[in-house]
Amino acid sequence: MIKIRKILCPLDFSDASHKAVRYAREFAKGMGAGLFLLNVVEPRPMAVDMSLSYVPLEEDLEKAAREDLEEVAMAERQQGVEVEADVVIGTPSEVILERAEELDVNLIILGSHGKTGLSRLLMGSVAESVVRKARCPVLIVKAEEKEFIEENG
Repeated sequence: MIKIRKILCPLDFSDASHKAVRYAREFAKGMGAGLFLLNVVEPRPMAVDMSLSYVPLEEDLEKAAREDLEEVAMAERQQGVEVEADVVIGTPSEVILERAEELDVNLIILGSHGKTGLSRLLMGSVAESVVRKARCPVLIVKAEEKEFIEENG
């Protein structure tokens, strides 16, 4: 029997990641698993001119992300799911993989923007990197794919 005890669901607040949270909720409820929500704030490249005062600092982005993430966590708790949440500054795929190991998760569920070609090559793919390097199963939820979760009522 497969027993899923802890699910990691990274989210960047995109449509794809919100869809991934819905999947994570259903898996958590169905398996009696805990859910860990994670947002990763990417540090600014060091070459950025620091005189650009309108560019928010990582700390500001982290604070805003923490508030948004707590709203998502509260909504999931109201659905009866045991939820923890955290915001970390770092490289998304590295932080996701590190946190998956630290938490000893059984499943990672994350959204994918579905970028292909040059945009994927230039931007990299967090989902692709996580799938390749994770030591547990990974479910990728695409923003534009068919929805398999049915709403009750």
